[in-house]
Amino acid sequence: MDSLLDFTNKTAIITGAANGFGRLLAQALNKRSCQLVLSDINQTGLEETLNLLERPELATIVCSDVAKEESSKELVAIALKKFGSLDMAINNAGIAHKMAASHELTEEIFDQQFAVNVKGVAFGMKYQIPAMLKAGRGHILNVSSLAGLGGAPKAGAYVAAKHAVAGLTKTAAVEYGRYNIQTNAICPFFSPTNIMDVEGLDNEEVRATLAKGTPMKRLGDPQEMVNVMILMLSPGNTYMNGQTIAVDGGVTSW
Repeated sequence: MDSLLDFTNKTAIITGAANGFGRLLAQALNKRSCQLVLSDINQTGLEETLNLLERPELATIVCSDVAKEESSKELVAIALKKFGSLDMAINNAGIAHKMAASHELTEEIFDQQFAVNVKGVAFGMKYQIPAMLKAGRGHILNVSSLAGLGGAPKAGAYVAAKHAVAGLTKTAAVEYGRYNIQTNAICPFFSPTNIMDVEGLDNEEVRATLAKGTPMKRLGDPQEMVNVMILMLSPGNTYMNGQTIAVDGGVTSW
């Protein structure tokens, strides 16, 4: 196997692994011999992911809620106990909200967005970083969004949360880069995973309109996003730090 894609004896935590990017990333890393701790609030989905892996013996699943600090602590403890190390952490779990203009956003929507999309990343890093400091190395990949780099009409709370993810990423990169811990974020444009199954985005007409707004005139396939994640996590990618990488078909080039 090409050393740039060889994850043998590496251990990764992936949150939001029951479907979407998380499931595809689990499959991609597993086939490259990575040891995995897979987390999601959806136990059935986690079991389905496990059944799809080429080498399920290299993975363990944990049903947990990233909005709860204790769950992040538990995932790191499991990784260290089962595999003896934590080399990578992919803080992928996230939720969207129904499309609503800024003056229509509710306290409940903001609470949900920040509980999962922000606390899930912040608490994840809180426990992932000490394990990586002890090992003297590590790579954290947070899943933000193109909405974390700019505005997105009728998605204000999601935008705020994903901007927070970008900010947390850059802050950790500055704080821990000197200790050989890289912290980066991927910022995908709309990609048809379950996160788009919310009111206002859950129909083909809307998705076709979004696609027309890109230079490539299509939405990104989830596997395309995961391919970039693999490249970012590559053992050969040792100097990228504090970056928020847009994978958007050229939208940010307009």
